[in-house]
Amino acid sequence: MAEFRLNGGVVAPANCADASPTGQLSYVYDYIVKKIQNSGFHDQTCTPWLHGNVKFENMQINQDITAVVNITASGNISAALGTVSGDVGSFGTKNFNIAHPTKDGKRLIYGCLEGPENGVYIRGRLTKSNVIQLPDYWVGLVDLESITVTLTQIGYSQDLIVDTIQWGQKVIVKSNNGTTIDCYYTINATRKDVPPLEVEVDS
Repeated sequence: MAEFRLNGGVVAPANCADASPTGQLSYVYDYIVKKIQNSGFHDQTCTPWLHGNVKFENMQINQDITAVVNITASGNISAALGTVSGDVGSFGTKNFNIAHPTKDGKRLIYGCLEGPENGVYIRGRLTKSNVIQLPDYWVGLVDLESITVTLTQIGYSQDLIVDTIQWGQKVIVKSNNGTTIDCYYTINATRKDVPPLEVEVDS
């Protein structure tokens, strides 16, 4: 970005040659092209160009950013609560990094579980009942044929089986030895509101 400056009241000629910028860094948030108030652009100001490369030390954006190409970051990306529409891809791992809940001066880093599907799950404990109620919205969210159930019996052998899965609304559990049911459960399913995940693609 070329600029003009006032030197003893005289406007110095603008140098619009393609050259590396030099000078002292400014830590004030400014615009790439500055406009003189109420007078348009000075006649010796360089013509605004489409910038092939722009480098900032810090940048503040007060309105939306729209990108039609890839965005590459070599550092961390931090955001306040918001939403992301569409698919989000990662060429590395997907982690979260938080202050350690029990050790001062430490941080806790966990990785996200990965698999070849856009999956959802619920988990919990079933006690003195044989019915696991599924979320009512699963009927519209998941492929009902993809539902799988894992049961972990607690305390004693119960010979548990999944008897039936009824209309994507409830799971009926059965104890083959007739004991009182007490177990943990994890139920997984694949989303049907989005296209199936394409696992292997051309590079």
